[in-house]
Amino acid sequence: MTGRLKAPTGRYGGKTAAQRQAERRSRFLAAALELFGADPGYRATTVAALSEAAGLSTRQFYEEFRTLEDVLAALHLQVNDWAEEAVLTAFAEAEGRPLAERVTAIFRAYAANVTGDPRRIRITFVEIIGVSPRLEEQRLARRARWVDLICAEANAAAARGEAARRDYRIAATAFIGSVNGLLHDWSAGWVEATLDEVVDELVRQLLGILRPAGWDLSAGEGGVADVADAAAVPDVADGAGQ
Repeated sequence: MTGRLKAPTGRYGGKTAAQRQAERRSRFLAAALELFGADPGYRATTVAALSEAAGLSTRQFYEEFRTLEDVLAALHLQVNDWAEEAVLTAFAEAEGRPLAERVTAIFRAYAANVTGDPRRIRITFVEIIGVSPRLEEQRLARRARWVDLICAEANAAAARGEAARRDYRIAATAFIGSVNGLLHDWSAGWVEATLDEVVDELVRQLLGILRPAGWDLSAGEGGVADVADAAAVPDVADGAGQ
């Protein structure tokens, strides 16, 4: 089929057309999380199978979506929104705390949200890859959003004198690649470590970016000490409150 069917309008069962549409969409996305994120996966799922799992008809599917790719696109955004909400909540709760504590809290929140449900990991790091140019553009756009978030936190830390003053965009982009790769490999069982150990390693990497060798916290406002006297990158345990 090409294009969506027109959904019925008016009240039915005490619900408006908009309410019924939102409910159907939610059921399709919940079913997609199970089928795309577990078995059989996005590429082996049919419209009929997804509709059956959602307890809806194929006609109702085409009232909400044009293709299964549309469902995957919506689900990918939803999973990222859940993770972003967890991170922003952690940001708010960690406000005013030392940098190492703040970074640790933020990454614990992100990792717990993404890895707490293996289906979310598969949607974020596996199923979305290589589907189409459109979804690749969406994936990169969401990654850029995470880069912007890290840059904003890094610049705020620099303004407070907790981090070096620099352009963080390239470093943040590389760091996001590290986060995605490590969490994917950990979830696949390729990294022998606890989730806490994975998070601690990511925190050490980020602190190394924010406070590179040669940067001196005591110098305030992004000061740089003599390279010969450069301090080592702070350990996560320093001020991490663990």
